[in-house]
Amino acid sequence: MTAEERQHRILALARHEGRVEVTTAAAEFGVAPETVRRDLRELEHRGLVRRTHGGAYPVESAGFETSLARRENQNVADKRRIAAAAVRLLGDAETVFVDEGYTPQLLTSMLPAGRKLTIVTASLSTAASVAESNDITVLLLGGRVRGRTLASVGSWATDMLSTFVIDLAYLGANGISREFGLTTPDPAVAAVKSQAVRSSRRRVFLGFHSKFGANSFCRFADVRDFETIVTDTGLSATEAHRYSLLGPQVQRV
Repeated sequence: MTAEERQHRILALARHEGRVEVTTAAAEFGVAPETVRRDLRELEHRGLVRRTHGGAYPVESAGFETSLARRENQNVADKRRIAAAAVRLLGDAETVFVDEGYTPQLLTSMLPAGRKLTIVTASLSTAASVAESNDITVLLLGGRVRGRTLASVGSWATDMLSTFVIDLAYLGANGISREFGLTTPDPAVAAVKSQAVRSSRRRVFLGFHSKFGANSFCRFADVRDFETIVTDTGLSATEAHRYSLLGPQVQRV
């Protein structure tokens, strides 16, 4: 097996499993762990994975994006802590944009009972999860529904969103970096997120640590657009400080 073939298979394994471990890949391909580390360095250089201690996560790109169903089974405990911390930033907001994705969906399930809120979202799953609440009014953005994420995109969604002035937006991303800001693979999704940034007074980013340092295809916001970033302790304190220098407070939970 050539290095190129092995790297292709390592990338396929990372995308299928959501993460690749150095020791697991070394055993599967019959090579030394250091060979796998070199392969991961090369894949990271090409922007295809993000290396972490003992392995790597796949970077979502124009050609690869995980489905909502897969996200619902990965790093759930961390995502619950992130969502719970983000809810505490609600403040006095009455109108809230909740982005597509599993972590924002978890957040809606943790909203305080008895609190009158209007939730604006493109996510069918998020809308359905709170639609029966007596305290929450749900405004679901129209448009074409993407099968992978069960969220609406297109001009109907962005035009509707542009008519609102929203107190607080909870947003996710497929990648966030100090150099390129917040990114996502699909231009149509980026357009909805970008409009949410423009239509909101306050913005909070919530995301798992593997998103940091990763860059996807379409940029929709800068790090400085956010008042707070909420992530898990997988992001080092040193790296969190670097992001805070761009403007937002960074919470590691």
